[in-house]
Amino acid sequence: MPWESRGPLILVVGPTAVGKTALSIRLAERFGGEIVSADSRQIYRGMDIGTAKATPEERARVPHHLLDIVSPDQWYTVAEFQQAATQAIADIHGRGRLPFLVGGSGLYVRAVAEGLEIPRVPPNPELRAELEALAVTNPDALRARLARLDPQAATRIDPRNVRRVIRALEVCLSTGKPITQLQTKRPPNYRMLWIGLTLPRAELYRRIDARVERMLELGLVEEVRRLTMQGYSWDAPAMTGVGYRQIGAYLRGECSLDEAVREIKRATRRFVRQQANWFRADDPRIHWLRSDEDAERQATALIQGFLEGKEEV
Repeated sequence: MPWESRGPLILVVGPTAVGKTALSIRLAERFGGEIVSADSRQIYRGMDIGTAKATPEERARVPHHLLDIVSPDQWYTVAEFQQAATQAIADIHGRGRLPFLVGGSGLYVRAVAEGLEIPRVPPNPELRAELEALAVTNPDALRARLARLDPQAATRIDPRNVRRVIRALEVCLSTGKPITQLQTKRPPNYRMLWIGLTLPRAELYRRIDARVERMLELGLVEEVRRLTMQGYSWDAPAMTGVGYRQIGAYLRGECSLDEAVREIKRATRRFVRQQANWFRADDPRIHWLRSDEDAERQATALIQGFLEGKEEV
């Protein structure tokens, strides 16, 4: 069906391990949709297990976009993602199908849904190398530098996310202005329905623990080892992510496998708490659904009403 000028967009958000992938695939099948991934780690090729990427079988059921688009040693900016996601959504609309923007990377989702005007500052290799070296020798100094130059960005960015800390500093030092000052909004021309999946924290933590154990069974250690054998260094952008960083420490002999696994679980729980800041429970746009057997029925009813013009969020 041809969409009106303000094409519909369904957003499925929520924390890691809550069940977004499974629900979005079933909904996309039901409504003739295609999925645009909004996950800052699933963009990397060869990193399937540790990022919980949709399987080949799941991708065969529903078309997926923005998976496996860059190598693990490549930097990929939010501005690049925003442009690619916007184009993917336009292409889906052009085919008369329904786009689903699905993911837990809050900045990626907001960049598309809120039309963030992200400063398109080209990478500065010399400055970046200097900041990367500082991150290795004195990470506290790196974070303190950002806090001094852009306190708002320092508050928003997880200090363990070295890649984003460096990018914020790179923009600030290249333009002379804080990145938060340069980020404005130009709302996109979509009709949007936000669906959020949630679970009580204790139950979500149990799911996280089970997911990590399942990743090990599927071959996470072998996946990380294979990436290093392909020549990707431990400080490559993708290799600093949760799971890869800890398994890397194990492979280098810096800890036992049990210690690495415990740290993956702890780090994933910390990440879930950060995600909660992006997708606030009191955000009036988001229809929060408990991730259980009734979530699909509730989400289906919301989408049907939305497509019939009964509700716009």
